[in-house]
Amino acid sequence: MGKPLEIKDLKALAKRRVPKMFFDYADSGAWTESTYRANEDDFAKIKLRQRVLVDMTDRSLATSMIGQPVSMPVALSPTGLTGMQHADGEMLAAQAAEEFGVPFTLSTMSICSIEDVASVTRKPFWFQLYVMQDRDFVINLIDRAKAAKCSALVLTLDLQILGQRHKDIRNGLSAPPKFTPKHIWQMATRPGWCMKMLGTQRRTFRNIVGHAKSVTDLSSLSVWTSEQFDPRLSWNDVAWIKERWGGPLILKGILDPEDARMAVSTGADAIIVSNHGGRQLDGAMSSIGMLPRIVDAVGDKIEVHIDGGIRSGQDVLKAVALGAKGTYIGRPFLYGLGADGKRGVTTALDIIRKEMDITMALCGKRNIADVDRSILLDA
Repeated sequence: MGKPLEIKDLKALAKRRVPKMFFDYADSGAWTESTYRANEDDFAKIKLRQRVLVDMTDRSLATSMIGQPVSMPVALSPTGLTGMQHADGEMLAAQAAEEFGVPFTLSTMSICSIEDVASVTRKPFWFQLYVMQDRDFVINLIDRAKAAKCSALVLTLDLQILGQRHKDIRNGLSAPPKFTPKHIWQMATRPGWCMKMLGTQRRTFRNIVGHAKSVTDLSSLSVWTSEQFDPRLSWNDVAWIKERWGGPLILKGILDPEDARMAVSTGADAIIVSNHGGRQLDGAMSSIGMLPRIVDAVGDKIEVHIDGGIRSGQDVLKAVALGAKGTYIGRPFLYGLGADGKRGVTTALDIIRKEMDITMALCGKRNIADVDRSILLDA
């Protein structure tokens, strides 16, 4: 394959280079995967207005997300097991994002720890928090993120219980991998991946191991999370988390206008319209399908972001046109990481930036701040 020109090129490369269990983990949804597919399909249904004979010089995609400057309205989503797509994956992705001028969000369920990522970056990154019944563990995570000078906390609201992902169960997913004939074969057919993984000590959940009891791999993590993810999590918990954190707070997992209005009352800085990439409630609406309703529900009372289904710069532009002040990419940067490490993440960001810039110009706009529903057909 020649130079990747679109995100699906990176996806094809990652599929060849990453063991099946880890590629499938990134590239799957819950149950029938109908919501996962809808996230992508509904972007394609939105049509753009082509404009001509307008000045296309001096274009700019620079803006801000929660008051922090970004080179384009894109952040890297928090994704679990990123360090199993490529050795030291979270560290490499964070470096690529920093150099590109966009936020990187580290997942609680990362392979590289908060401290690992802080050791290789110069600018603050963001941290995503899951709330466990063990509140001491949660407080410890918040305090570690503060010590690492993270500049925003992303609180995930839609994982009180785990949605079932059939591929992970069938693959026997674990980190580190199990040494069964099936798993040994998957790794043996990916020698480049194996060599890189042998060169790192980061092969399990370093935000959790050593901080939570009896957690050593995904199997024990699965038992731990079934007991520890707090099904009683409520709006009341946002208050004490916000107070403990003391900095910018983003609420991730809003997919209903009523919940969006509730989020406004918490004093959070932003919400992310999200269905967890189609990995939780199968049969739910796509994120982009719900975005206009949520934007209309909250007005300018809170900053609205979105994730789910973004595979191109055109998708980012469509989301911005419908009112999103920021977008998040998960699978696109994971495909890049699996395909070519840090360089692959940069390639994914380059592809999205170029697509967004050219599309914005052909829609008659020079500055991302001027993009609104007027660039959409029948908006």
